[in-house]
Amino acid sequence: MPAYFRVPLDSDPAFACARAPWPCVLKPIGLSGSRGVIRANTPSEFLTAFARIRQLLDSPEILRHRDPVLGFIQVEEYIPGREFALEGLMTGGRLRTLAIFDKPDPLDGPFFEETIYLTPSREPLAAQESMQAAIQSACSALGLSDGPVHAELRANERGSWVLEVAARPIGGLCARVLRFNGGVPLEEVVLRHAIGEDVGELRLDRASSGVMMIPIPRDGIYLGCLGAEAARSVAGVEDVEITATEGQRFQRLPEGGSYLGFLFARAAGPDAVEAALRQAHAELTFRFATMLAVLPKRK
Repeated sequence: MPAYFRVPLDSDPAFACARAPWPCVLKPIGLSGSRGVIRANTPSEFLTAFARIRQLLDSPEILRHRDPVLGFIQVEEYIPGREFALEGLMTGGRLRTLAIFDKPDPLDGPFFEETIYLTPSREPLAAQESMQAAIQSACSALGLSDGPVHAELRANERGSWVLEVAARPIGGLCARVLRFNGGVPLEEVVLRHAIGEDVGELRLDRASSGVMMIPIPRDGIYLGCLGAEAARSVAGVEDVEITATEGQRFQRLPEGGSYLGFLFARAAGPDAVEAALRQAHAELTFRFATMLAVLPKRK
C-alpha cells in the first residue's frame, strides 16, 4: 500500500515535509474534481504546495462550508501509471461493473486536470479484471454493500491502485455517455436498482462513447465561446454543452473548481470517439477578460 498521512491545516508544514515520501501528492480533504491536488517532487515544492492549498482552503468560498474535513491535507505517495475510472453497482456487497473509462491524457502533475473519459476501455481483459478486483476489495473494506459506486484508480506494472471510491454515480453531466439496452440512462439504472429491481440484464450499448470536460485555458472573466456549431458538426459528436456563463470568473487548477462545458461523442470504436472529441475541442475558441485586482481607494 502506498504511504500516506493526514496533516492539520494549521500545523507546521516542515514537520510534514520531513515525513513525506518522494515524489508525493498533497490533497485537501473534502474538495473534488482534482481541486487543490498538487504533486511535489522536492521539499521546496512541498512547502510551496502546502502554502498554496492552505490559501485555497482559507478563501471565503471554502470557509463558508464550515466542513471540519476541510481542515486537513492528505499527503500520499505518488503512484505512476495510467488513470482509469470505474462505474459500478454494489448488490449485497458484490460489485457489478457497468463501465470502465480510459483517461487517455496523461495525469502526471503537478496538477491533475481531467479531460477525456472513454468507454469501453481499450485495456486487455486481464488488466480490467485487476481493476475490478481492486475496487471490489476497496468497497468491501469501506463497508459498501448496496448502491452506486464511482471509483478512480491507476494501473502500472505492479498492478491496480485505488485512488478513491465514492458511494455515488459519476458526477456532473458525464453520465450522459452511458446508455444501456438501447437507450436506458444511468440514472434510471441506479433508481431501478434502489427500489429492488433486478437490473442484471441491462448491458452497456455496443457503441463506444466518451466525454471531454473542457479545460480552462487561462484565468479570467468568461466572455463567450466561438465555434460551437462547427464542433457539433464533427462526425461522431452528439452534443456540445457550454455551461460557462458570461461574466463568470474562472481559474485554472489547482484553485479552479469548474469546467467550461462538456463535449459528447459516440462512434464504432474508442479511437474514433477520442478523435472526434479532440477535433471538436480544436474548433472551440474561448474569450476571456483579464481579472484585475481590486485596489483600495487612495484617501
